[in-house]
Amino acid sequence: MSTTTHEHHPFENLNAADFSFTRRAWVDAAPARVYDLVSDVSAIRRWSPNATDVAFDEGAGPRVGAWFSGSNHRDGKQWTTRSQIVRADPGTAFTFVVGGAEDGIVRWGWTFRPQGRGTVVQQSWQLLRLDPVLGTTRGDLDALRDYMADSAETTLASLAQWIAE
Repeated sequence: MSTTTHEHHPFENLNAADFSFTRRAWVDAAPARVYDLVSDVSAIRRWSPNATDVAFDEGAGPRVGAWFSGSNHRDGKQWTTRSQIVRADPGTAFTFVVGGAEDGIVRWGWTFRPQGRGTVVQQSWQLLRLDPVLGTTRGDLDALRDYMADSAETTLASLAQWIAE
């Protein structure tokens, strides 16, 4: 009988698609305005508790295929990511993949739906492939997903507050 618990199974036995979430918030602005704010990746640091410096590559902007770099921090660690935009529909949706469209590791997506005088902003996160840099057990990946879900909730609340001010 194995003493290994479900929480500690090696990630080779896991499915990346099991690690995802979606969070929503209403903000007091039109979808086009919210899209403009979110697709300006340099502004992400205003709302995200983890991003400290994000910028498009020189000459790039919020369009499919464009790349940007982001500096992040968590638990005393710092790292830089390279991301590529895979969807840029003004006023509707903005999506990027950390690591790029061809071999990305995580997909971040935003959608914008009008509701009343404002917008329902939906932020989603999906693990695209397993990589030991993110964790090696189900427990590690569950904890990462939960942390990122909390981070997304903070980001959405901060975005809504920033727009309200």
